[in-house]
Amino acid sequence: MAHSWLANVRETKAVLEDFGLYTKHRLGQNFLVNDDVIGKILDLAQLGEKDVVFEVGPGVGTLTVAMLPLAGAVCSVEADRTLEPVLAETCAKDSERFALIMGDALKVDGQHLAEAVLGLEIEGLDPAPTKLVSNLPYQVAATIILRSLQTIPSLSREVVMVQAEVANRIAARPGTRAFGAYTAKLALYGEVTGRFEVGPGNFMPPPHVDSAVVRIDRRPAVDPQTGEVLSPERLAHAAAVIDAAFAQKRKTIRNSMASSGFDKAALDAAFERAGVSPTARAEALELSDFITLAARLELPEGR
Repeated sequence: MAHSWLANVRETKAVLEDFGLYTKHRLGQNFLVNDDVIGKILDLAQLGEKDVVFEVGPGVGTLTVAMLPLAGAVCSVEADRTLEPVLAETCAKDSERFALIMGDALKVDGQHLAEAVLGLEIEGLDPAPTKLVSNLPYQVAATIILRSLQTIPSLSREVVMVQAEVANRIAARPGTRAFGAYTAKLALYGEVTGRFEVGPGNFMPPPHVDSAVVRIDRRPAVDPQTGEVLSPERLAHAAAVIDAAFAQKRKTIRNSMASSGFDKAALDAAFERAGVSPTARAEALELSDFITLAARLELPEGR
């Protein structure tokens, strides 16, 4: 049985032609046309009737129509206003569980999503979004992945289609070239628990890059010494330390952080107390090292 009746070239072309539309490169529109990929996404997402799905860039609704029968509700955010009537038609079968916000996903927060779902008046359903499941517009994918975990505490899982290069950054380990500030900050909020590759031929039109679907489950960072979950303030503090450590990747962590405004004497004391070598490069540190170091440091004024 098909997961999405739209996940093929014929139906996607027919829908676009019916509305006189075409793909828009500036919006990163590459429509998924392989139903097997849809099935694999659903397997990773593991949607249930209590789930409120946050979707970015639904397009014509290819993934949306597959999720609607499985979830409590789906709230999609779409930047292309010409797709509003398309989604109204393709998602009509389950319209009572479908909320659509037209606009920039980077300007939408958890409250906007919850309010849109609340408007559906679904009895017994908590409107707070629980999972981000999306074939993300590639130009904003990395930002949305991290920002959603940082600002929407109710999200327990993300299953996202991204460029393979971004997937490599997300899953990178310390000591590897792909490991950077983004990877370390993402690890403050979650860990990669699944991945599969998706080639260009699964899209219409085919993109010029390879893609991958990644699952990230929320795993709150903890203090390595006490095992206590970090407060939002400590998470933000650790993220700022990570940014400073990676600000100049070719420098030692001490010099990079000093260039970002940290006092060198305070840094030396913090490195010694945290057991971190000041001559190390940031990419060599584990997440626990950054958390411990952050606990020993005060941020410079203005950071």
